Amino acid sequence: MRFRPCIDLHNGAVKQIVGSTLCDEGNAPVTNFVASDPPEYYAAMYRRDGLTGGHVIMLGPGNQAAAENAIGAYPDGLQIGGGITASNAKAWLELGASKVIVTSYVFRQGRVCWERLDEMAIAVGKGRLVLDLSCRRRGNDYFIVTDRWQNFTEVRVDADNLARLGSYCDEFLVHAVDVEGKQAGIDRDLVRLLADICPLQLTYAGGVRTLADMELIEHLGQGRIDATVGSALDIFGGPLPYAELVAWDKTHR
Repeated sequence: MRFRPCIDLHNGAVKQIVGSTLCDEGNAPVTNFVASDPPEYYAAMYRRDGLTGGHVIMLGPGNQAAAENAIGAYPDGLQIGGGITASNAKAWLELGASKVIVTSYVFRQGRVCWERLDEMAIAVGKGRLVLDLSCRRRGNDYFIVTDRWQNFTEVRVDADNLARLGSYCDEFLVHAVDVEGKQAGIDRDLVRLLADICPLQLTYAGGVRTLADMELIEHLGQGRIDATVGSALDIFGGPLPYAELVAWDKTHR
């Protein structure tokens, strides 16, 4: 199990936002933290500490330059997501992103758009593609959500769907949207489910507050699931010392 770092960008700044409150219109999102340091500061920190497989997520427009700066500070060390399409994905790899992350582009009207998924796989290659399968619970099941996590798709998180989607990509990123950004504990049921059915490398995000939560992910995830931590880290205004998590990561590689 690995700790995977993150840089979330909103209006060109590094922020920690409760993702389920991020909408195109209406009220401003619930924001846990706004950084005074630029994104390249965090990218350089992750590079210094030997953290790999992290990601930069562009939450809406106005983040292109900030994302380029982050990627440039840690070439081949960070994945990029947010507004990625078949037409711009290759350019991000050329700028130094290790992989591209896509969600909404390959889902249309609540279903997987297999034609677009084919286009993405051709554009960057299976080995450079990450699918964001962030999900919310509905009844006893989990369904993938898109468009800044506001819209449910008809795609259930189950073994058959993950196997077919996994044939197009190298790994999955899964935000547990119901708990993401709230530092109130992980979604245990989702971690158990993912450990049982996921055919690929997977990174879980959502609810981590302490090192004990990381240990719980390792246990429930059968050692097969990596985790990213955002709002809980002291570098983002939270209670969990980043240095302790880096040290923990080194003992779990």
